[in-house]
Amino acid sequence: MQKVTTFLWYDDQAEQAAQRYVSLLPNSRIVRVERMGADDADPSAGTVVVTFELDGIEYQAMNAGPLFPFTEAISISVLCDDQAEVDRLWDALTADGGEPSRCGWLKDRWGLSWQIVPRALIELQRDPDPARARRANDAMLQMGKIDIAALYAAADAG
Repeated sequence: MQKVTTFLWYDDQAEQAAQRYVSLLPNSRIVRVERMGADDADPSAGTVVVTFELDGIEYQAMNAGPLFPFTEAISISVLCDDQAEVDRLWDALTADGGEPSRCGWLKDRWGLSWQIVPRALIELQRDPDPARARRANDAMLQMGKIDIAALYAAADAG
């Protein structure tokens, strides 16, 4: 058990969200599901707390009702190796009611914000040629899902 974990508050689908997330990233798993207040008559009653790992990082999620919905003030950022990974995660996380946003950000169907970031973007933003880095960054600012080929085209257009 990690000493520090991110704790996510869901209305009523923490377990479903955790199952979806671990299905998308390697080295991910459900660690434990605790059902507090459930009984034999109604196993779905009570509070559910799910401990899960995404690429080895532990998170906890709880069904706690609609009092505190997610905002963009917190997000999970995933560094992707290539366009195929960007596309796969973007499509999976925006499916079934998720919402695409700008600059590689999206909200999943539960309202949690994600940043789907290709390594190429970070490398281009750190390019030793400041004009090339600026062109790549300016291109990213116009995108929803990040398009790696378009980033390179913009960076090299100078």
